[in-house]
Amino acid sequence: MATVTKRDLVVKVSDKIEMTQQQVFDVIQHFIDEISDSLADGDDVVLRNFGSFQITVTKPKVGRNPKKPETPVEIPARAVVKFKPGKEMKERVAASISI
Repeated sequence: MATVTKRDLVVKVSDKIEMTQQQVFDVIQHFIDEISDSLADGDDVVLRNFGSFQITVTKPKVGRNPKKPETPVEIPARAVVKFKPGKEMKERVAASISI
């Protein structure tokens, strides 16, 4: 499997529509910035048929340092972004990948 970068997306989209790569890059970058800003404000972002981004807060916990397992390490609570794929995306991916 290959990795698709933002640059790859810009090239693919600009080839399909009549926009320059710089214009497509600006649109994609603004789109990413808006998603990030919304999540930073505590809002969920739902993109129908694609998926949703949600903020969840992990509980504080005690971990162990592998080099010093006898010493507990406090891991503070933190906010993390979770992605839940939409129904159509799940079906499309499941249909295209054979295991």
